[in-house]
Amino acid sequence: MITSNERLLLVEKVIILKSLTIFSDTPENILADLAPLMQEEDFEKETLLFREGDTGDCMFIIHRGEVRIHKNNTTLAVLKEKEVFGELSLLDAETRSASASCQTDCTLFRIDQEPFYELIDARPEVARGFIKILCQRLRAQNEKSVQSRNL
Repeated sequence: MITSNERLLLVEKVIILKSLTIFSDTPENILADLAPLMQEEDFEKETLLFREGDTGDCMFIIHRGEVRIHKNNTTLAVLKEKEVFGELSLLDAETRSASASCQTDCTLFRIDQEPFYELIDARPEVARGFIKILCQRLRAQNEKSVQSRNL
């Protein structure tokens, strides 16, 4: 039986998911199916979450803190609250293209690939959010590439 505290946590997770670009167009009832897949984990500053070349099998949502995405000593991005990383690993089990480390103490939600696959089999609408954000990122990367060539 679900207690009121667990129900509140489910509602909070749905609100967090809805606030993310990747899921902003996904209906709340579908997010309520995704929310139980979110596993909350705390990490200390400088924890290596994964290394470039590791096989990916999950994505992360930053609830609190900052995560540095890097290749060796080169910082590619510093991600903050309500940002997502590792989302490609929900769609395929390829190797990670960069490393991720906690820049501060962090609370992250992890969503694993297998339960996610089961969810998108039942709810294909969830996959639409992923496709949308991946297309946006690809367009942004293409624009950066064009701009750098024009310099």
